[in-house]
Amino acid sequence: MEKTYVGWQELGYKRNQVEYTEPTKLLADDGALLVKGGWARHNVFEYKRNLAHPQWRGKEWDFYQICNGKYMVQISFANISIGGYASAVLVDVSGEEKKMISVMSLFLGGKNKYVLPANGERPNMFMYKKGKYYFKEETVEGKRTVEFSGPFNGEMIEARFQMDIMPDHESCVTVTPFKRNGEYLWDRFFLTMKQNSMPTEGTFKVGKEVYGFNKTDTFTVLDWGRGVWPNKEVWYWGNGSAYIDGPDGKKHIFGFEVTWGIGNEDNGTATCLFYDGKAHKIGSVDVETFPKPDKYMEPWHFISEDGRFDMVMTPVYDHHSDLNIGVARMHSHQVHGRWNGTVVLDDGTKLEIKDMYAFCEYVENKW
Repeated sequence: MEKTYVGWQELGYKRNQVEYTEPTKLLADDGALLVKGGWARHNVFEYKRNLAHPQWRGKEWDFYQICNGKYMVQISFANISIGGYASAVLVDVSGEEKKMISVMSLFLGGKNKYVLPANGERPNMFMYKKGKYYFKEETVEGKRTVEFSGPFNGEMIEARFQMDIMPDHESCVTVTPFKRNGEYLWDRFFLTMKQNSMPTEGTFKVGKEVYGFNKTDTFTVLDWGRGVWPNKEVWYWGNGSAYIDGPDGKKHIFGFEVTWGIGNEDNGTATCLFYDGKAHKIGSVDVETFPKPDKYMEPWHFISEDGRFDMVMTPVYDHHSDLNIGVARMHSHQVHGRWNGTVVLDDGTKLEIKDMYAFCEYVENKW
């Protein structure tokens, strides 16, 4: 696929950032998208999957990425209408052992199978069982848990993680419409919530071998997505959380979410800073040098159109995956590294970020 995203540097103007604060109906009864882009600190958008058309193009997923800077765990469930999967991955992202363990349970036909929660912020529970495979997620006040088990090379993988949700925790929720030839596609959209900065504890077991994670250095981001997509899309997604020393000399939880390239972002971008659980909206972000095809392991310089996000990622590991099943292909370079630079909060406070572990991915999907 060719590069199809339009970064702010190419665009030549600043995008709007339309914020929604009240409950808002997302789709009309005929499936037409009512929200032509925007963002919110909480998931105020009313998503009804039975109104999303055409349903065979529907995409729904809950994707948890957990990392302590040495090991990364991805536990996810996705229903992409033609089928779906539950999966668990463990990767050494320290650049030392290069160890990776991956297991997946696939299913065909997803229209009305395994229906995920319609709102990822509200208390909910979802469970999947197929043969020896098991996935469960549950959200209650102040906590999330995610579990996975399944066979791997004659042994069993068993993973369980618990995440803390800070009081009044804010997220980055966006509605992104899609356009063709400058005109909105009336029934194509992407609703996503990135919930950052959740201190996490848990274990990932492979037979008798146990990988432990604790809240002193482990954070989770939940990538919650619902939508009706075109057949081909590309995007960037960068995210991370860490404890940092604040201007007051105390430890604070800092995080960021930078996504761009998906659909039309004129009225809202998935770009936020997080400081002790509060969202600070920033403008559109772009990378100075397009990494494709052979620059993924060179430094990436990120800058936002408002200058409030100016960071350089020095890569240590490229988690490259290419799942190609003919009718669908998911091709990604998720690059992990150390981030250095500056960010500016809503009140003008400037934070210096030093050697923060985080990632950014470049993805080309046909689905």
